[in-house]
Amino acid sequence: MRRREFVSLIGAAAAWPVAARAQQTAYPVIGFLNQEAAELTANNVTGFRKGLSETGFVENQNVTIDYRWAEGHYEQLPQFAADLVNRKVAVIVAAYFPSAVAAKAATLTIPIVFICGVDPIAAGLVASLNRPGGNLTGLTNYNVSLTAKRLELLHQVAPGSGTMAVLVNSKSPATQTIEAEARAAAQALGLRVEVLGAGTENEIDAAFAIAGERGSGALLVSGDAFFNSRRSQFTALAAHHKLPAIYDRREIAMAGGLMSYGMNYFDIYRQAGIYTGQILKGAGSADLPVQQPTKVEFVVNLKMAKSLGIELPTSVLLSADEVIE
Repeated sequence: MRRREFVSLIGAAAAWPVAARAQQTAYPVIGFLNQEAAELTANNVTGFRKGLSETGFVENQNVTIDYRWAEGHYEQLPQFAADLVNRKVAVIVAAYFPSAVAAKAATLTIPIVFICGVDPIAAGLVASLNRPGGNLTGLTNYNVSLTAKRLELLHQVAPGSGTMAVLVNSKSPATQTIEAEARAAAQALGLRVEVLGAGTENEIDAAFAIAGERGSGALLVSGDAFFNSRRSQFTALAAHHKLPAIYDRREIAMAGGLMSYGMNYFDIYRQAGIYTGQILKGAGSADLPVQQPTKVEFVVNLKMAKSLGIELPTSVLLSADEVIE
């Protein structure tokens, strides 16, 4: 090879990484911060991408998504959020309250679209629902406030018990809020509530045993990323201890849980995708009102009811949106 041709080839090769980087950075980058595991959130991410596409953005075509999964390790969220800020992403999507707290602490300028299960005003995320102000907006599913209805449903299933157990993740920032809601709801129903904390697999095992020892007639499992990753453990323990339990996600009822009462997360993520696309098009997060989904799904699993040896009341079955037989 002639020297001139060799030099030209080397020059072209050196330019390839530059060109590749230029092509990659031509797309806006979305930072996707989620406290759960990727495999458990695949359907929800599909909903997010659908919402994005409705605003004209398709992943790997005209937008890039940088995913960060904490897999229930809340302590990793601040570093993940800081990494996304350092990358100078165009917008951060923060799935659930701990992720939103981490993202808010990491930046005052990058727009943040959150999905939050607590009251975002009381939690200090936004100034108001209609005009959030600052750099945050998103969706609140008020998951924590559904605690009262979940306890009511449990009481219908186990009317003879005056004590209900409530399981919370002792490592979650939302634990105190959940516990306060549970105690207030139990008092309104004339029930005694036993709040149990668990942050590991072994502690979940212990919590079920303690609930039975203390005479709890049923168990409410609070919404939590770590708990969501332990679906099979929960259903197995509930069957073993003959303990009726209710969860916040239909996926757990589909996996064998007795009941679930909560929002449709596919729809929530879809709306988050729409908001993200609107921000990428120039909308200000301060001017996008916080959305409040109105549809709540109640799913009942008759297979688990049979395994527990209980007959669900007709009122419960009639109020269910879906009955798994």
